[in-house]
Amino acid sequence: MKKNLWLLAIAQGLFLSNNVVFIAINGLVGLRLAPVSWMATLPVMGYVVGGALSTGLVARSQRRWGRKISFQLGLVVAFVTALLCAFALSIGNFWLLVAGTVIAGYYSANGQLYRFAAGELAPVSFREKAVSLVLAGGLIGAVVGPNLANHTRDTLDVPFLGSYLALAVVALIAMAVMAAIRFPAESLGHGEGGSGRALGEIVRQPVFIVATLGAALGYGVMNLLMAATPLAMDICGMPFSDTALVLEWHVIGMFAPGFFTGHLIKRFGVLNIMGVGVALNAACIAVALSGQDLHQFLIGLFLLGVGWNFLFTGSTTLAMEAYRPEEKDKAQAAINLAVFTTMALTAFASGALVTTQGWMLLNLGSLPAVALIGVALAWLAAKRRRAA
Repeated sequence: MKKNLWLLAIAQGLFLSNNVVFIAINGLVGLRLAPVSWMATLPVMGYVVGGALSTGLVARSQRRWGRKISFQLGLVVAFVTALLCAFALSIGNFWLLVAGTVIAGYYSANGQLYRFAAGELAPVSFREKAVSLVLAGGLIGAVVGPNLANHTRDTLDVPFLGSYLALAVVALIAMAVMAAIRFPAESLGHGEGGSGRALGEIVRQPVFIVATLGAALGYGVMNLLMAATPLAMDICGMPFSDTALVLEWHVIGMFAPGFFTGHLIKRFGVLNIMGVGVALNAACIAVALSGQDLHQFLIGLFLLGVGWNFLFTGSTTLAMEAYRPEEKDKAQAAINLAVFTTMALTAFASGALVTTQGWMLLNLGSLPAVALIGVALAWLAAKRRRAA
C-alpha cells in the first residue's frame, strides 16, 4: 500500500508540474500571440474547459478499463498535446495553441482523479491520510514546475518553446511511474453498466453539496488569482524569475501541508479544517489588497495555496461520505465537472479582469465566493449538530 501511495504521489507531482508550467507560461505566450490582450488567458481557460468537457469521457473510460489504463491514456494525451503546443508556438498560431490546451484537458480530468484513487489504495481508517499524502506529492510540482519553466524559457530561439518540449519528457516519465502502480481489483474496470443510486439522489445530499462547493469554489478562487498573477507581475514590470519564485512558493503552500492535513482532519474534524481554509483565503485577499510589491505577491499566493490545500483535501474527504463504492465514477465525475466549469470561468475572468480592471478589483471580486464557502460550511455544521 505504501509503495503504491508513494508512486501515486510522484505521479501527482508530475501532473502538477505540467499544470504549473501551463499556468506560468500559457498566459504569457497567449499575451504575445493573441489578437487582443484580453484573450491572453484563453490558453489557460482552454485547459480547464477541456477538462470539463472530458469528465464524462474519463468517467466512462475509468468504468470500462479501470484506473491504470485510463490514467495512462491521459498521459499519452499529455505527451501529444505538449508537442502540439510547441508546434503552435513555433509557427505563431494562437488558435492552434488554444486547441492544444483544450485537448490537454483530458489529461487534467484524469489527474484530478489521482486523489480519489489514493483513497482506494488504503483502508478506510487511513483514507484521509492517503488522500493528503498523495496531494503532498504536488510538492514535486512546486519545485519542478516553476524551475522547469524558468530554465527552459530561453533554451531555444522562440521563448518558452523549450518549456513545452520539456513537458513531453515529463509525460514520458509519468507513464513509467504509473506502470509500476498496482491498483485494487475493484479499480480494474467493470464494463459500461452502472449501479447504485441515481446521480440526482446523490447530488441532493447536503454533504455532497458542501463538498462540491468547497472543491469547486476553493479551486475557482485559487485559479482566478493564480492565473492572473503572471500577467499582473508582468504588468508591474517584474522579471519572469520573480514570477517563477512566487509560483514556486504558491505551489509549496498548496501541497506541503499534505503531510499533516490528514492528521488535522482526523483530530479537529473536516469542517473545521475547511473553515481554516476559508480564513486563509480571506487573509490572502487582504495581503493582495495591501499593495503590489514582490513580498505581497509572495505572501498572498503562499496563503492562498495553504487555504486551497485545507479546502480541497477536506472537500475530497467529505465527498467520500456521500457515495458508495459502486457509485464513485458518476459521483466523482459530477464533482470534477463542477470544479472544471468553475475553473474555466475563472481562467477567462482572470485575464479579462486583470488586463482591464486591475489586480485590486480582481481580488475584491473573489470575496463573494470565499464567503459562500463559509456559509455552506456553517450550514452543514448546524445540520450535523441538530442531528447529533
